[in-house]
Amino acid sequence: MTSQSFNSADSSDFTYADAITMQDSSAPSSSSFLSEVIASTGGDHVNTASSAFLKPDPIQQAHGVYVTVHGHFYQPPRENPYLNSIERQPSASPFHDWNERIYHECYRPNAFARVLNDRGEVLGIVNNYEYLSFNIGPTLMSWLEQHDPETYQRILEADHKSCDRLNGHGNAIAQVYNHIIMPLASDRDKLTQIRWGKADFRARFGRDPEGMWLAETAVDQATLAALIAEGIKFIVLAPSQAQRCRPLPTTNEPDPYWIEVGGSQIDPIQPYRCYLNPASDPLSGSFPIATDRSYIDIFFYDGPISRDMGFNDVLSSSHHFVGRLGQAVRGDHRPAQLISVATDGETFGHHKGGTEKALAYAFVEEFPRHDWTVTNFAHYLSLNPPTWEVELKPVTAWSCSHGVDRWQEDCGCGGGGLWNQQWRRPLRDSLDWLRDQLVKVFEEQGRKLFRDPWKARDEYIRVMLDRSPANVNRFLSEHQCRKLTVGDRIDALRLLEMQRHTLLMYTSCGWFFDELSRPEGTQILRYAARALELAGDVAGVQLEKVFIKRLAAAPSNVEFFQNGAEVYRQLVIPAQISLEQVASHYAITSLFTPYARDQRLYCYSIHQMDYQIQRLGSLTLAVGQIQITSELVRETRHLVFAVLHLGGWDFHCCIQPFAGRRSYTQLRDSLFEAMAQASAARTILAMNRAFGNQSYSLQDLFAEERHRIMRLLSQETLTRLDQLYTQVYRDNYGVLMAFYRDALEVPQELQVAAEVAISHRALTALQSLERETSDFPFSNPEVCHSYLTELEAIATEAAHLHCPIKPPQIKQTLERLILRSLWNLLHNLNPDTIETDATWIDRLIALGTHFNLGLSLDRAQELYFRHLHGHILPDLTGTSGDRPSEAWTIAQLRPLLKLGKTLAIDLRGWSTD
Repeated sequence: MTSQSFNSADSSDFTYADAITMQDSSAPSSSSFLSEVIASTGGDHVNTASSAFLKPDPIQQAHGVYVTVHGHFYQPPRENPYLNSIERQPSASPFHDWNERIYHECYRPNAFARVLNDRGEVLGIVNNYEYLSFNIGPTLMSWLEQHDPETYQRILEADHKSCDRLNGHGNAIAQVYNHIIMPLASDRDKLTQIRWGKADFRARFGRDPEGMWLAETAVDQATLAALIAEGIKFIVLAPSQAQRCRPLPTTNEPDPYWIEVGGSQIDPIQPYRCYLNPASDPLSGSFPIATDRSYIDIFFYDGPISRDMGFNDVLSSSHHFVGRLGQAVRGDHRPAQLISVATDGETFGHHKGGTEKALAYAFVEEFPRHDWTVTNFAHYLSLNPPTWEVELKPVTAWSCSHGVDRWQEDCGCGGGGLWNQQWRRPLRDSLDWLRDQLVKVFEEQGRKLFRDPWKARDEYIRVMLDRSPANVNRFLSEHQCRKLTVGDRIDALRLLEMQRHTLLMYTSCGWFFDELSRPEGTQILRYAARALELAGDVAGVQLEKVFIKRLAAAPSNVEFFQNGAEVYRQLVIPAQISLEQVASHYAITSLFTPYARDQRLYCYSIHQMDYQIQRLGSLTLAVGQIQITSELVRETRHLVFAVLHLGGWDFHCCIQPFAGRRSYTQLRDSLFEAMAQASAARTILAMNRAFGNQSYSLQDLFAEERHRIMRLLSQETLTRLDQLYTQVYRDNYGVLMAFYRDALEVPQELQVAAEVAISHRALTALQSLERETSDFPFSNPEVCHSYLTELEAIATEAAHLHCPIKPPQIKQTLERLILRSLWNLLHNLNPDTIETDATWIDRLIALGTHFNLGLSLDRAQELYFRHLHGHILPDLTGTSGDRPSEAWTIAQLRPLLKLGKTLAIDLRGWSTD
């Protein structure tokens, strides 16, 4: 998410390199450990030579050149504060949202990074996280855990493997929880951000973090004090953040001279010790620190190389990358040195497509060839503790040359054109005012419920990680100052959610760009709105009007909005959601979705207590009563609804509190009596009489479901159009062919009819094929093959008529079919059917090529590669423990090996003819 601005001198230009103690060392060349990667999946077709002599083990003692590549992986929280879910973001198309888009382009590709041969075939699959030093923001990790458990587990496993490889020091480091600019945070908020970041890390990685990534690497003395107080051993900063350094004092030299390095001249080849200096910043004394631990160690990444990674073509190939890193290697015979670089993790695949492959090859082939040890900061620190001390500039960050003004002033960073950032200071002041008002609410109301409200806030991360009723009850029992009533428990959770949203409203990206009304600025204001609402629910305070008045001082660059107050009114208030709106959403969607008695809808649990539905002509009426519970604050409402669908896009939905069984029965019966007269007007009149005049329509639905229902309501019309276009196409097929035969321009009406008709036929046939192949072995193979033959004929027809196949469902369905068929083949290998089964998959892949779908075969490649090195090749070489080596021969497996070639898997050395 962040965009670095590196202002460093060239890595070889330092004023004090000769002052570092050096000694001779030798660095014999080691063999490639690509074979290690292959062997880890069961392969053995890459041979390596071992060293013929003993040398210092660089894992156990500092020796030679070490390389650390750090990726800062982060996406801001994008969830709707009321739904706790990310809604569709059209700018991320064709993906649902930006998290999903970057996941497909970066996070997953790095978990399964390809090492390719010179023909572009897969030689190895590398989990880059095993070699990268990395931090992944907690808000992003929670999204990955929910949306792709496989990639999430690969990240956790990578950290465990790096711990095993590097003496217990894992690649992962923690991050301040939601990317808040720490120098601008209150003392309490600093501690909570660190404590939440540590607790989230511990829950996921199973260990305490040694280091922590600071948002935008923003730091000051108070931030250092908070980190030291919380036991963080090291941080990573930009070279521009150092002011001066010197060798650590010794008995022989108790007061060595300081060397000024304020122009980004600090030498990044080693860690530095930074002692806390409360005298320079009184706030830094606010945190209790053990007397024997008044320092933190700091790594400075190589600025020029890191900048080149982000903004030049250094990552275009592993050869270029290694060549650029090699320029930082010192030829002065020092025993050990570290080359450390850092950049946004999204650089590897999202900002620079395909660069995860260059990174993977560098890790497993190029670095070992140069005898460079891939390490992480914690491991290197354990081998080579600081011998130099550093002092930092007062307040700095890596992406602002004005300290941290990018997040509070019109400093010009992030601007462009005629737009200014004069809104930043009023926005910061408004949120600080709100934070301070909410502190009063939290302390006043919290002391009635908690033994220690602030300790409860710090430990609320346990609930954020696990919102199960049992865990919530445990948490409240531990922190309550007395036995809490049901209402008290709801208020306790409201207060803690209020504080969570207060912290979220300081997420750094809200100020990062050049306009307040951008999605990032709007998002932090939505968090503020939710915090305001929760404060009102608990304490009855009305702070919103004053807050909006303060926002009016924040000028917008967009004429339509004029200022922050209008941004709030236009983009924030309409996004607020009540429990009644959730109930109306449930009611309207129930006409199209058969809900279970207990249903989860976003972050709400809904228990259906009664539900009746009647249809009469074009009218549909449903009446019901439900109990709806917020999973975040456990607030529960018992509501009654009635929803009338008048046909088409017209809905009339009413909601009211449940007033008793007798009242509900009378209401339900009166509405169905009105409905029986087949009059929409009478039914609506009866609904208004029973519920009042407030009603909800399709427009009031949450966007995701509204769009789904709109598609459903349009389906009948689209079906009729498909039939019409198909008829036009059939009636004019000969005319179309004549136009193409004579190389004439085809009338648009006929071309559109052909495209719609052919795409519809392809989708229908493919969906039928998917249904028929849901079981393995196929229950009706003749029918399956007939559908595939029909699809191949449609592909030929589409090619002749230059008709693109557009429906995205076709690509997605075909990818599912290929993956499922491959899984069935590999897990049910049968010498009698292997050729038929492999040919079937070949035809499916060829079909995607004929349709020009641009199939993504990544998962199929990964599945095949695992089996190739875990089962297939061991069978052929007699090393498999699963079955006797004579179970398969090359001749029998030849169809499977040919399929591997189709999937672009490297099979050189094995006969596939």
